[in-house]
Amino acid sequence: MKHTGSDGSGGPGKSGTPSASGASPAGPSDGGGEARRTHGPGRLLIAVYGIFALAASARAAFQIATKFSEAPLAYLLTACAAAVYVLATVSLARPGARWFRISVAAVSVELIGVLAVGSFSLLDPQAFPADTVWSAFGQGYGYVPLILPVLGLAWLYRNRPAAPVPA
Repeated sequence: MKHTGSDGSGGPGKSGTPSASGASPAGPSDGGGEARRTHGPGRLLIAVYGIFALAASARAAFQIATKFSEAPLAYLLTACAAAVYVLATVSLARPGARWFRISVAAVSVELIGVLAVGSFSLLDPQAFPADTVWSAFGQGYGYVPLILPVLGLAWLYRNRPAAPVPA
């Protein structure tokens, strides 16, 4: 199959250079969002999610292994946050519409979790004798857990796959 470049000459143009998969990096199948999602600020977003995935996983593993009986709800919520961060990290880094949808779901669950746990931890502090990653809206982490999903959803919206064109 012959690739038609952006200049119409039949050869690959500047914006029509095929990727390893044979599709244009900013081709009509994704409106350019797919190619940009993991580049530039997207890489930074993935890196921050990766750091939070590692930090929350290590914290949850330590807390559950050494002092689970002190605050089981808080430590299980930290483990839940870790799982969400791992899923968000992996899905943000993967191409394709399916991974895009998984990213939106993971980051949305994160935002809901931060808002719910943050609210409950302030309304009923006795229920949270130990902090979670999301306690007080992520206050112990400089509110990054509150800001991160908002930035993540905005990035995903800005770099969403294009709607399929009806045939």
